[in-house]
Amino acid sequence: MPGFQITYQSLKINMKAKIYSTKICPYCVRAKMLLEKRNIKYIEYKVDEDSEKYMEMLELSGGRQSVPQIFLDEKHIGGYDDLVDLDMEGGLDINE
Repeated sequence: MPGFQITYQSLKINMKAKIYSTKICPYCVRAKMLLEKRNIKYIEYKVDEDSEKYMEMLELSGGRQSVPQIFLDEKHIGGYDDLVDLDMEGGLDINE
């Protein structure tokens, strides 16, 4: 349609995140800080305190045992480095 354009800035998308972490995990802290900076609400599961959540993380992440494991809108993103890569590509900006 001529003259009609949709930009990411015009969309208001409320991403929701799940982050599987442990008590002592600097990359988990950084991931949460980045999510907060981008106004993305998240639920945190401490897999060192909840074995059922640990098993859930393994199943949902394809067997990954490292933390954090991050999911945005039920899509597996990966760990902290993957989240940063997504942010640098502009993938988290659409939530602002």
